[in-house]
Amino acid sequence: MKFGKEFSSQMVPEWQLAYMDYDFLKSRLKEIIRFNLRTSNAPTRGGSRNHHDGGLHRKMTLYRAFSGLVSTPGRQRRTTSPHDVEEGVQLTTATTSPGPILVNTKADGGIDTTFMMAAEEGGEYELVFFRRLDDEFNKVGKFYREKVEEVMKEAAVLNKQMDALIAFRFKVENPEGWGWEERTAEITRLASDIATSAAALSASTPAGAKSMKVRSQAHMEAIQEGGSSRAGQIEDDEEEEEEDKGADGPVDDVYTRRMRGARPAPVDVLDRVRINNTKETPRSTIKGVLNVSKQTELKFSRDNLAKVEERLRRAFIEFYQKLRLLKSYSFLNVLAFSKILKKYDKITSREATKLYMKVVDKSFLGSSDEVIRLMERVEATFIKHFTNANRAKGMNILRPKAKRERHRTTFSTGFSAGCVFSLIVALVAIIRTRNLLQEEGQKQYMITMFPLYSLFGFIVLHIIMYAANIYYWRRYGVNYSFIFGFKQGTELGYRQVLLVGFSVGVFALLCVLANLDMEADPKTKAYQEFTELLPLILLSVLFVVLVLPFNFFYRSSRFFFLTCLFHCLAAPLYKVTLPDFFLGDQLTSQVQALRSIEFYICYYGWGDFRHRKNTCNQSPVYNTFFFIVAVIPYVSRLLQCLRRLFEEKNPEQGYNGLKYFLTIVAVCLRTAYSIQKDQVAWRVLAAVFSVIAAIFCTYWDFVHDWGLLNRTSKNRWLRDKLLVPQKKVYFIAMILNVLLRFAWIQTVLDFKFSFMHRQTMVTLVASLEIIRRGIWNFFRLENEHLNNVGKYRAFKSVPLPFNYDEDDDKDD
Repeated sequence: MKFGKEFSSQMVPEWQLAYMDYDFLKSRLKEIIRFNLRTSNAPTRGGSRNHHDGGLHRKMTLYRAFSGLVSTPGRQRRTTSPHDVEEGVQLTTATTSPGPILVNTKADGGIDTTFMMAAEEGGEYELVFFRRLDDEFNKVGKFYREKVEEVMKEAAVLNKQMDALIAFRFKVENPEGWGWEERTAEITRLASDIATSAAALSASTPAGAKSMKVRSQAHMEAIQEGGSSRAGQIEDDEEEEEEDKGADGPVDDVYTRRMRGARPAPVDVLDRVRINNTKETPRSTIKGVLNVSKQTELKFSRDNLAKVEERLRRAFIEFYQKLRLLKSYSFLNVLAFSKILKKYDKITSREATKLYMKVVDKSFLGSSDEVIRLMERVEATFIKHFTNANRAKGMNILRPKAKRERHRTTFSTGFSAGCVFSLIVALVAIIRTRNLLQEEGQKQYMITMFPLYSLFGFIVLHIIMYAANIYYWRRYGVNYSFIFGFKQGTELGYRQVLLVGFSVGVFALLCVLANLDMEADPKTKAYQEFTELLPLILLSVLFVVLVLPFNFFYRSSRFFFLTCLFHCLAAPLYKVTLPDFFLGDQLTSQVQALRSIEFYICYYGWGDFRHRKNTCNQSPVYNTFFFIVAVIPYVSRLLQCLRRLFEEKNPEQGYNGLKYFLTIVAVCLRTAYSIQKDQVAWRVLAAVFSVIAAIFCTYWDFVHDWGLLNRTSKNRWLRDKLLVPQKKVYFIAMILNVLLRFAWIQTVLDFKFSFMHRQTMVTLVASLEIIRRGIWNFFRLENEHLNNVGKYRAFKSVPLPFNYDEDDDKDD
């Protein structure tokens, strides 16, 4: 794989704009190559061209010889290997300066390069190259410095959190207090931890690195003395600080004071700490609405300790991932600068790489080791305090192995897909050969059994569309795992999702084949009880597999789905996150599937399923729930929008809620018309409100969810940044979205086809809505990903367990 592709594949997706633009710099080098080719192919006075030893070889020889003629005083000759070949170009001996460039370091850490041979023919192209190279380096260096400063601040916060956690553990393990010996031993151990942590945080400057060893030894000696008072210890520390300032220059006084004896004893830390009750529950939401004060006092129990440890554990894992990505960011960019400069040297036969990379290696980007030292300290802390000193276990958690696609999964997916195809062919063949569609029971079968099995068709189709979304998200670099908040290593690939969908499809088709009998017993006029129960049995099995807590069949994904589903049903009692409202939007496209579940309850609860008879459509209770079930997803989304409106004070959420309100009215009117076909008023009202809702929803899809229809964009009527290179894909998607949005017209105009049963038409319209939702999913997440890229958001925000009183004072 070429370096450019490898470089792109290893980028942090949300930081891609902050990386060195390797392709852009390669384009600058191509301009130099094109100029050299034009120069070598230029006609002579007699109209002929130079072809001595090949045009390009001759051009390079003359070009390098000409460079030697304009050498400045003091310039020396150098000799290059005559066998130095790059892409078929053989370089010859040439005269050049000791350095074609002069690299200066600016006060802010940036680089300003002076190209010494700009007066040469074609030198302006090389001058532009180095200007662009400097711009890229300054961009990368500035971004890296800012991110390092951020993680250093986060490290200081995590250090304080660990102080509180250790004290909390001591309190839980010793509720009646400590003896003097235990107290001294624990204080000494904590001091050792703090001193080591300080080394990772405050030694980022040369002065701090020189004085850290002296300060740590003094800190340990002061603590181990035990007989000195707090006041005397502070005075000694202050004197040592003054000496450090005189010898090594100013240091971080605030952190030095905290690191030394001025830091309170472990238990004393708890006097300034409160519990952060950030867990979102319906109870906490109701208390917030009623302005009930939260209970933030510390309760020293095993349960609270486990909760605190788990939250701080996740914070350390996320923090460590940041450090790993920062380390990779620095390494990849330094390597990219080296690669592009080597290409430049081979094209121009100059020696700029050593000069430039020497400055790069000494820069903050190439020489700072704060990230590496922080990683080492985080590893030590995590292994000691969260995995009981089990290094192998701790490193497996901090550095999970990359998820690999298994051949078994690929084979199973292909096998199940082949089974689905074979069963569909068999089903069609049986219906055609036995002429089942002409039997007397055909109408009865379509009214009763077809709605039962169409539920599985909706589920399988939605799963297949989701698998297609995953495939294209990965192909175009959409970080769907981070956006949805999947636990690292547990996200499903498109093969796993297809395996789930095809497996459900296989079992559903087997049940259809077993339940295809159109003839009842001539005596009892009843069908076989077991075969009639097959749809209910299959649905029950799927539900049981979904909710089973055992660690099999993608437990993490199943639990994530159930959690989001519960949040949707309990809206607005939970804080709205992207996975929650994303799933809510999926449910709005599965209205017919929800109605099928209602039909299951009515058919098997109050119907005579042995004779395939039911009176569901004639029941007022069933018709009432026919309305309620249809609007549940839209009501859930409306409540989510209202919660976000009150929390975020964003008027867009109010308009979004209005969109769902109009959709609720339209769905109710269409349902009323489907029940009472003879009422013209219902038909007119359903058509009017459906058109209004469809237009509003389509506009919201294009502008807000997809970020398109921007007239001032460089991609007219689209947006500035597009992940799919073919612009026509976006216009095709918009056209399809409009057409599929108006598929509800069939329910109002009530088209009739002699070759298609009414239930088939209903199923077809519902399937078109699921397909539309699948298309919507890709562009919705693409737009979300681009927003994250624009704000460089690449990490989850993990709430910390403790809150210091001094933090509140700073906020005030």
